[in-house]
Parts: sequence; structure tokens; C-alpha cells
Amino acid sequence: MSDFPYASALIVGAGSGISASLARQLSALGVKVGLAARNIEKLQALLEETGASAFSADVSQPASVAALFEEAAATIGGPDVVIFNAGARVRGPLAELDPAEVEKAIATTAFGGFLVAQQAAQHMIPRGRGAIFFTGASASVKGFAQSAPFAMGKFALRGLAQSAARELGPMGIHVAHFVIDGGVRSEIRPDRAEKPDGTLLPDAIAQTYIDVLRQHRSAWSLEVEVRPWTENF
Repeated sequence: MSDFPYASALIVGAGSGISASLARQLSALGVKVGLAARNIEKLQALLEETGASAFSADVSQPASVAALFEEAAATIGGPDVVIFNAGARVRGPLAELDPAEVEKAIATTAFGGFLVAQQAAQHMIPRGRGAIFFTGASASVKGFAQSAPFAMGKFALRGLAQSAARELGPMGIHVAHFVIDGGVRSEIRPDRAEKPDGTLLPDAIAQTYIDVLRQHRSAWSLEVEVRPWTENF
């Protein structure tokens, strides 16, 4: 029998990479997993592999997020763990960015994070336990040229995590923010032969999330940074 402290998990903004690795590792621990995305058809193979449940949702819309949590609670229970992986990226020179596209990106990354955290809190506060995790990026702590909208969204998500942790931690809810400081390895982004482990392995990132979920409340982490060991600091 698993000694894992949570029974159900909802991964919002699910896809390949980190989300898929989390789904596999959580399912292997006996956790009931729910995967939420705008397009759930892309998740079919992962659903068959893990036995997870799928939910269609638009995180930028309050009604859609509220419906997501109602459906998830009825299907997988809880959820005891909510992991926010959703994000949108708009690139281009600052003077040339389309304001409507920027608004849409921030609505997904920042406002979506708020809506998901709010629903998670409403479900967890009465139970006095749970975990809300946010997936950040290098852009959470440093803005890059021609990537202002992504930095704006990720900076906001980090601030949300800090505020939520201080408010919800004393209520028994573990809030943590993960800075994924580097490229995540995938079929379209493999390691270069001359720089092994120059990208972050999704399974290793997911294992870090699992380790933080196992933490005792006397020593909870609020922010964890992961980066390739080959990086020059």
C-alpha cells in the first residue's frame, strides 16, 4: 500500500511533457488523476496508459473552471492536489505586439491561475488539507527580449503563489511554485550530443513535484527551482 499522502489529483493545462510524467507517476502511486485541457483529444494515449479521467476546460473563463471542479469532484473525488500547468506564449517586439493576443495570453497564464487556485481553495479549505502547485518558468524571475507577455503572466503566477501560500498554508493547504529554469526535453527538443542533460527530463521534474508533495508540513517548500546541471551559473 502506498504511503502517499493524497488520493486524487487534478492537472490543469495537461499535455505531453511535465503533465504526462506527473500523470504516470501519480497514477503509479494509486492516485486518481484528472487531466484538464481545452483539447482533450490529444490526451487519448495518455488516458489509456494511466487510466486518468479527462475534462475539457478553458481556464480563462470562470464558469468553465467552476464546472471543471464540480465534474472533477464527482469523478475522481477531492481533488486533494491541483497542479496548474496552463500557459500561453506570445512573442514579438514590444512595439508590434497585438494587444488582443497579449490579453488572451495573460488571461490564460495569470487569470487562469487565479481561477483555478480559487476553486481549489474553495474545495480544500473545508477539509483543512490539500496542495496547490503552480508551474513557472525562467520567465517567472527574469524577462527576456520579445517575450514580455509570457514574463508578465509568469511573474503574476509567482506572485499569486506567494500570496496563496501565506494565506492558505495556515489552513493546511500546501502551495508551491516551481521555476522550470531551462528547456524541457521532448521529441522536438532533444539533448544535443555535445551537451548531455542540457535539457530537463520531464520524469525528473515530475519526481521533484512528488517529493514536494511528500513534505511534512513543518518544512514545506514554497518555491523550488530546477535547472540542468550543465548550466553555468
